[in-house]
Amino acid sequence: MGSKSSSRLSSLLRWLGLTLIILLFLQIAVLLTGSDWSDQVYQQLVIERLVNQAPMAFVGLLLMLIGSRLDQPGQEKSLIRWLVCGLSALLAVLMIAVIPIAITGNQTLSGEADQGLQQKRDQLEMARQQGKNPEAVQMLGEQLAQAGQLPAGASDEDKQKAAQQFIDRQLGQMDDQIQRVEKQRNLAASQRFFGGTLTAVVLAVAFVLLAFTSVL
Repeated sequence: MGSKSSSRLSSLLRWLGLTLIILLFLQIAVLLTGSDWSDQVYQQLVIERLVNQAPMAFVGLLLMLIGSRLDQPGQEKSLIRWLVCGLSALLAVLMIAVIPIAITGNQTLSGEADQGLQQKRDQLEMARQQGKNPEAVQMLGEQLAQAGQLPAGASDEDKQKAAQQFIDRQLGQMDDQIQRVEKQRNLAASQRFFGGTLTAVVLAVAFVLLAFTSVL
């Protein structure tokens, strides 16, 4: 009874492990159909999907290895263990291959985000310079008065004051928007580094160790 239970458990572990590995390749296969690899965003999406799903494959390979050792404890190099070794080596190579791509893509996307931020900063600076122009302020005050946003018969001083307050509000909103975009840029860059590049390095080491363990 004990031998049969152990055999069933080992078989179940192997099938569960194989299922997890198949799920990984299915997830990647979906992204590899009909997309442009030259697109940096698409590259990062593939890398993110591969890195995020790779731990599932690692668990699957580990389950297959445990099932093999339970079923054949005295046999060092069974077919299942060689399969685990080969798949682990393949995934390790994939993890190593995506590291430079992830680094390059992160730099490119960060550079594009920096350009967008710089454009917004330039627009803010232009708005500040325009807010210091007395003629522009006076014209804006007249427009506010014509739009009915000032009391009838408002003096020129009231118009200039209202125009300046309007400009200050606009500048504050632009500055807040730039800060939000900057925080999002930093968060995305950190996510790509820690969740992509650094995680790929750790997973590459883990798969290499698993490949050696499976045949030792």
